Amino acid sequence: MTPRAVLIGAPAAGKTRLGKRIAKILGVSFADTDKMVVAQHGPIPKIFAEHGEAQFRIWEREAVVEALASDGVVAFGGGAIVNPDTQRDVAGLTVIHVSITPEAAEKRLVDDSRPLLTGGIEAWKTLVAARQPIYDRVSTFTVDTSRRPIDHIAEEVALRLQENA
Repeated sequence: MTPRAVLIGAPAAGKTRLGKRIAKILGVSFADTDKMVVAQHGPIPKIFAEHGEAQFRIWEREAVVEALASDGVVAFGGGAIVNPDTQRDVAGLTVIHVSITPEAAEKRLVDDSRPLLTGGIEAWKTLVAARQPIYDRVSTFTVDTSRRPIDHIAEEVALRLQENA
């Protein structure tokens, strides 16, 4: 089994919200690797504080491997795709880069507790700039969630996936 689609992209881009809607339209399962890590090991800020980012990345990789064994829709945490093994794993799959403008991301990051974004939107911009070449290289196509209703985007993506099935 392989997933129908894998969603990657910046923190706060809407990968989970979009992925859930696409999966519902297609009638398939949905997996979110960050939520899988949290279910097994606790909140991500606590993992970073108690175990460090390196341990989080180990657990994240385990969640990625498990999620990629499904035939549904998978949303990766923002940094999961940085792992070279994960990049190799998604080669040949439909990988959707979910993008967002800094202005739209800033509105979504209010009261955010993501450990790598403690510097606010400037930290987000730096993080995204570092990851952008990977997002560009591994993605099949890109959708922007900055301005349009998420339901419309999900319908368009689901239609595209059905046409390419």
